Amino acid sequence: MMGPGVVGLQQTTSYKVVVPFYIYAAISLLVGTVLLLFHTDLFHQHHFTPYTLAITHTMALGWGTMIIFGASHQLLPVLISGKLHSNLLAYLTFLFTGIGIPLLVYGFYVFNTGWILKSAAVLINWGVIFYLINVLLSIYHSDKNEVYAWFVAAASIWLFSTTFYGLLLVFNFTSSLLPGESVTYLSIHAHLGLIGWFLTLVIGVGSRLIPMFLISKYANERNLWWIFGLVNGSLISFLVFKILQVSPEFYYLPLILGLMGILLFGNHCRLAYKVRIRKNVDDQMKISLLSVLQMIIPVAVMVVVMAILPSTKNQNLILLYGFCIFFGWITALIFGMTFKTLPFIIWNKVYQKKAHKGKTPAPKELFNDKVYKAMSITYISGFIFMLFGIIFQIDFILKTAAVLLLMAAVFYVYNSAIIILHKPKKQ
Repeated sequence: MMGPGVVGLQQTTSYKVVVPFYIYAAISLLVGTVLLLFHTDLFHQHHFTPYTLAITHTMALGWGTMIIFGASHQLLPVLISGKLHSNLLAYLTFLFTGIGIPLLVYGFYVFNTGWILKSAAVLINWGVIFYLINVLLSIYHSDKNEVYAWFVAAASIWLFSTTFYGLLLVFNFTSSLLPGESVTYLSIHAHLGLIGWFLTLVIGVGSRLIPMFLISKYANERNLWWIFGLVNGSLISFLVFKILQVSPEFYYLPLILGLMGILLFGNHCRLAYKVRIRKNVDDQMKISLLSVLQMIIPVAVMVVVMAILPSTKNQNLILLYGFCIFFGWITALIFGMTFKTLPFIIWNKVYQKKAHKGKTPAPKELFNDKVYKAMSITYISGFIFMLFGIIFQIDFILKTAAVLLLMAAVFYVYNSAIIILHKPKKQ
């Protein structure tokens, strides 16, 4: 039988739409960790290098964005109490972004600023446009537009802003579309994606899913509206200050607004945890809750960056900031949520019509718990080792950390494959 946490995830979108995104993301994680292992020397270099750009976009688009696309096609109907507008648009999103992302990564890796990068940017933008239309029309046609829908809508608009701005930067390599060189606009592009897309969406979806999976009745819509305003206010104020080219002290305002939003979200999760009905918290939720704590690390790093960089130009801290985001809280959250959502999706595919005929396994039985624990241990160890390696610039620690993160990726891919390839046992 399915537990209460599964009720909200009854299949509303075909697994044929959702699962390809999970598979693509798993392969991207593997590619990203392999690239990291081969290029740990990038932590001794400037943050704007071909290998850094290749790894960053593998993790940001291939890993984080693709799995969010897949999960949101499944979860959006839950958040809006309606249906996904179009499966066709979802397939087109997968097709265009799925082709564009490896082209983009390859283009950055060999730093071919010609047709490869330009074609990739155009393809990815078309994929994002299809996704944005699908999200906005799904929300428009739903009867119940709660605060969660606003988070998803805003995040989707910010995502398009990110990819379109990225397209301008790619074309700016060879044509003078912008007044300065592309590298000078990198922080705007990065924070449109990090704050606008990832943080806004993760908080919006997490504020619904974490209480649901904890089987907690905690809800505070007013608090979520405050978080929505703070996170979006943080990004908007950052963009305004960048455009106006104000002095560095002004940037503490968006940092403080963003930190307040994250702390309020952390408190939202804490209160949901406190009044949970399910007292035994499973490993998937533990690592997802860990990701909430990991949100604080990039903010702390950014405070140091702002305080130190004007005089020392310490590139290590910028690289540490990016690592903490992509290999830190985004990866930890996905690790936890994959093994909460993917088993339900496959369970619905395999057992939904058979549930009334006899005993069926619980969704959590569709993956190997020992492999999950091994993934968690190697991931957390690799993350901590990498932090020390980046800070102290020790090559052996960097390589050790990269090996551990690759092992975690292998465990993730293996366990995901166990779920996706699951077949019912013959009676």
